Amino acid sequence: YFHENQLTYPLAPGEAMDYQFGFTDITTCLAADRILFNSQTHFDAFFSALPAFLNRMPEYRPHWVKAEIRSKSAVCYPGCEFPEPGDLDRDSGPGPPLIVWNHRWEFDKNPETFFHALDQALEKGFEFRLALLGENFQTQPKAFLAAQDRYGARIVQYGYVASRTEYENWLSRGDVIISTATQENFGISVVEAVRHGCIPLLPDRLAYPEVLPQQYHADFLYKDEKDLMDKLCRVLADPTRFRPAVKALSSHMAGFSWSRRIREYDAELNMLASTR
Repeated sequence: YFHENQLTYPLAPGEAMDYQFGFTDITTCLAADRILFNSQTHFDAFFSALPAFLNRMPEYRPHWVKAEIRSKSAVCYPGCEFPEPGDLDRDSGPGPPLIVWNHRWEFDKNPETFFHALDQALEKGFEFRLALLGENFQTQPKAFLAAQDRYGARIVQYGYVASRTEYENWLSRGDVIISTATQENFGISVVEAVRHGCIPLLPDRLAYPEVLPQQYHADFLYKDEKDLMDKLCRVLADPTRFRPAVKALSSHMAGFSWSRRIREYDAELNMLASTR
C-alpha cells in the first residue's frame, strides 16, 4: 500500500536523492501480489515518474516493469476516524474566525506560503485566531518560531496535542482549514477538518481536486497565492455564508470513514487470500 513513494516525494532544501529508495519501491512492487495507492492522483504520479527513473540506470533499463507493476495496481482510499454525525456540534467560541493548521511542521507542507497569506489578510484589516496543530519530528521550523512572535495572542493553540479528543475539539471549533502543501497524495488532515465543519481553502492541484466534489472547486480551491488571498479574505469577512456548503462537504467526507472504506479493504484482502 503506497501512502507515499520515493520516486515523487520532494527533496528537502539541500538534500540529494538517494536512488536506492526508489529502486526499493520498484523491487517491492515486483515482488508484491497486489499494489494499492491512496488516490488516483498518487497512482498517476507514480507511473508518470517511473520511466524517467528507470532511465537513470546506467546499463540495462527494464522498461517492462511499468506494465508489470501497473497490471496488479489499483486505488484504495484510506479510512479515517470520524465521530458520529450527532457528535459534530460546532462551537468556534467568541472572537474572530479560527484558522486551523493541522499538518506536519515540515517543508513539504509549505508553511511559509500559509503564513504569508495570513500576513496579507492582516494588512487588509481582517482579524483571526490561529490554532497551530500538527506534529513536528525534527527541529522546529523557523516559520513557526517567527509566527509565534508575530501573531502573539492571536495564537490560541501552538503545537501538537496528544489527545485525540482534544484534537477533534480544535477541529470542531475551527472555521477555516488551509493547505499550502507542495506534496499531498490524499490529505487525511484536511478530510478530518472538513468532516468537522471547517471551511477548506486548498490548492487546485495534488489530490485535493479528487477529494473535493467538482461543484465546490470554484469556492474552495485556489489557483495561486493571490487567489488564496482573495478567497481567504472572503471567508474571513463572513464565514457563516459558507455553512450550507460546508455541511454538505462534511457529509461527503463521511464517505472516507473506516465504516465505509472497510468493505473495499475486505474485498481486496479476500481476493488476495483466494489466489493463494
